[in-house]
Amino acid sequence: MSKGLDVYSRHSPEVAVQDPGQLIPVVRSTALGRCNPLTKIAVALILMVGALLSIDLVSAGVVLLAALLALPATGLDLVAAAKRLWFLPAGALLAAWGTALLAEKTGDVVVDVGPVLFTTGSLAAAAAIFVRALALAIPLIVLASTIDPRDLADSLIQHLRLPEVVVVSVLAASRLLGLLVSEWQVLAMARRARGVAGGTLLRRTGSLFSGVFVLLVVSIRRATTLAMAMEGRAFGRPGRTWRRRSSFATRDVVAVLLSLAVGGIAIGAAHVLGVWNPIIG
Repeated sequence: MSKGLDVYSRHSPEVAVQDPGQLIPVVRSTALGRCNPLTKIAVALILMVGALLSIDLVSAGVVLLAALLALPATGLDLVAAAKRLWFLPAGALLAAWGTALLAEKTGDVVVDVGPVLFTTGSLAAAAAIFVRALALAIPLIVLASTIDPRDLADSLIQHLRLPEVVVVSVLAASRLLGLLVSEWQVLAMARRARGVAGGTLLRRTGSLFSGVFVLLVVSIRRATTLAMAMEGRAFGRPGRTWRRRSSFATRDVVAVLLSLAVGGIAIGAAHVLGVWNPIIG
């Protein structure tokens, strides 16, 4: 029975792929989710360029609309995304408020209360900044949430030819951050149980430095073991083979072409409607 469940979990598109380090969990496998990590990075950069070149509502709005329409194709938990990305609209709204206050006051006056003066021109600039901030952040965060760090490391090494030792070391360090935090919590609880922690400010400070020293020793020992394991598996040696091959497929080409189309439509629509406002020139 366990063998049947294992086969089902490998082939079912509805199986959740959970990663505790992800900001947004992946709940199903999709074509976009199975794209190469380098493709996802390229798509995010292309969409960001489409919204970055000009400060206007049209180009940023086209990119934001395309990103929102593509959310179901990412395979992410949309409910969790709405709960965990609440800070994006809040931050964009804060940026828009500052823009409305400081932007050039052109057009008709809308609000004039003491030092607060809003005009149609300043509100239009604030709306453009609000939409632009969301159009820049959402594609990057959403696509980054669908990237497996192991797949990204394989792509960086096999396609971009980055040094194996550096990439794998960074990957291992990122995967061990959670372990480092849990070890610090266990160490703090052990010191409190022994009566070493707590007390005066001077005593708590000394306890903090001694705890950091213990954690440093443990980290050095783990790094030594990891270095020996990497040496034993021939990382950095010529001719090393890879168990998992990183490759590109038709879906990668389609994703890049669609992102280029969205960027082109965004820029073209801004030019046609006469609202193109380049950040340079």
